Amino acid sequence: MSLTDAQRHALENLELKRQGAQVPYINISCARALTDLGLAQRSAQGWEITALGSALLKIKDK
Repeated sequence: MSLTDAQRHALENLELKRQGAQVPYINISCARALTDLGLAQRSAQGWEITALGSALLKIKDK
């Protein structure tokens, strides 16, 4: 799976958000694209990374 730099940055920010860190903002266009790929989802609390998104980051970091 290939992500743009902006999508990768948004996914990394979502992972930081999941870990409890403060993130400045999530690019909505990127978040929607990540949602289409199953890497993020929209909830009442805003955009969240999915298990698939977290797993992809772990794979890409190796």
